[in-house]
Amino acid sequence: MLQDARQFGQKLVRRRPLGPREETEHHMAGCLNTLDLVIIGVRRMLGAGVHILVGTVAKYIAGPAIVLSFLVAALSSLLSGFCYIEFGARVPSSGSMYLYSYTIMGQVYGFIIGWNRILSLTVGTACIARAWSYTFDSLTGNHISRGLEGTFSLYMPYYLAKYPDFFALGLVLLLMGLLVLGVHVLPQVNKVFMGINISVLSFIIVSGFIKGDLHNWKLTEQDYPLNTSESNDIYSLGPLGSGGFVPFGLDGILRGAALCFYMFIGFDSIVTTGEKAQNPQRSIPISIVVSVLICFVAYFGVSAALTLMVPYYQIHPDSPFLQAFLHVGWGPARYVVAVGILCALSSSLLNTMFAMSWLIYTMAEDGLLFRFLAQINARTRTHIKVIMISGIFAGVLALLFHFSDLMDLMSLRSLLANLVVDFSVLVLRYHSDQNLSKNQKTEEESEMELVVKERSLDPVPEANISRNLKSLWFPASTIPTRTSGQIVYGCAIVLVLLLIILSLILYRWPSQVFSGDPVLTTVAVLLLLLITGVTAIIWRQPQDPTALHFRVPALPFLPLVSIFVNIYLMVHMTTWTWVLFGIWMGIGFAIYFGYGIRHKLEENTEQHTGLHLPNAGQKHP
Repeated sequence: MLQDARQFGQKLVRRRPLGPREETEHHMAGCLNTLDLVIIGVRRMLGAGVHILVGTVAKYIAGPAIVLSFLVAALSSLLSGFCYIEFGARVPSSGSMYLYSYTIMGQVYGFIIGWNRILSLTVGTACIARAWSYTFDSLTGNHISRGLEGTFSLYMPYYLAKYPDFFALGLVLLLMGLLVLGVHVLPQVNKVFMGINISVLSFIIVSGFIKGDLHNWKLTEQDYPLNTSESNDIYSLGPLGSGGFVPFGLDGILRGAALCFYMFIGFDSIVTTGEKAQNPQRSIPISIVVSVLICFVAYFGVSAALTLMVPYYQIHPDSPFLQAFLHVGWGPARYVVAVGILCALSSSLLNTMFAMSWLIYTMAEDGLLFRFLAQINARTRTHIKVIMISGIFAGVLALLFHFSDLMDLMSLRSLLANLVVDFSVLVLRYHSDQNLSKNQKTEEESEMELVVKERSLDPVPEANISRNLKSLWFPASTIPTRTSGQIVYGCAIVLVLLLIILSLILYRWPSQVFSGDPVLTTVAVLLLLLITGVTAIIWRQPQDPTALHFRVPALPFLPLVSIFVNIYLMVHMTTWTWVLFGIWMGIGFAIYFGYGIRHKLEENTEQHTGLHLPNAGQKHP
């Protein structure tokens, strides 16, 4: 039984072999400078998210303090961004985070990252389609939404949207048809749309500071009835909270940061293309910091302008900027803003749908998803089945689910992905077997080793136990060994569990903990002592001396801080979000353990020799 368990565990962490780098990558190596990487990061981060998220977070969650939510999200992104750099530096090829996770950490990690990335892209498609629909509907005077709500609202369950958005569904199906025909957005068009988007955001910021009123950051209970009597829209008013700049307290700021974190996830594109940089040691860290800073300034300015123009409880959550210009008397300007928003949303929607279908195709070709999804149509040269299945699924989400639920899912997925990367960097630094260019052991060799080890298992003498305990603080070697790697791996898992418990306590009973409650404060202090002790054990272990173009500073402390921030933001998600995420992960693990792992093992057995020959590399998308 022990041998079977070890074999099963080894199958979960089997790494994907890298084939030889394609010739195009050789020609492109060293062709990107720091400015190019900054543009890539800004284009990915400064997309449709700002038009989707700001209204809801400002009205219901954080109020004017949304600017602080963006600050917390930006700092958290920087912490995770440094871990992403080292994570990507361990793979001598450009690619996706799915490829990096599969190649470095193993099959199950790659599947988790890939499956959650599919969730992010699918839900992102639905969110962008809904945002497109809301923007267009706002230009028509909300006639579409009112007609659909009046017809279908009585038949919609409480956990779904108020009405089915057939316009968003039709938009997704239309773009799905274009993708089936092989249509995609040219890089030049993306640059033009990015320029339009930046121009629109700049106009919003300038307009906000011209027409804004600082009193909207100092609202009181006396202002709320006045705005209620002046409002003609019964759906326009949200909760007042406690008023002022931080109407929903620290909890609102952190809950808003958990959602706003989604808007900074584009920094991973810098890491995945950084292999082509001229000086990756310098340009990748600088480009990530500069990209996050630029986007934070843009998000800060846009959210500040919006909350200055309109009292936060009067913000329209679905089309905040268009309604804001109506509120301040600049009605004609909203048409200019709407054109820019629709351009940004259209480009982002088509790119997201393309990336979604391509990732599913890649995982299917790797054998982790159903093989029929990797088929390419001979006439159109597109993977029609993947495009249609993913498009229909995203369209159904856009049709039925509420906007806020979709955004919560995207943010939760992003935080979990960062948590996995932070954990991986922490563990990998203390492991010696990191040379991914070397051939890995074959499955048969590993199984034979397990058999030999199993036969040689004897009761461990007390001397060995004493020596193992001593190695926790005084390692026997100055370079990582199998024992030190296992110690770090186990300690890292314990740390994650302790941080989860601490985060839950701080989230549920923050005032009692800091006010000196004898039970909760004692538990929190004990958890901190345990976390400190386990961290010290990791710190004492030898690190991998492999030269990388970037290494996370202050290890193990910086990854642990990033892990804690991600976990603490994750516990602020709603129960319904966790239920939806649990259903998604349950479906994913059913596919993986029911098909992916078994199918992949059979394929490896049949093609094993070819996969590991130096000249037998296969091209992977």
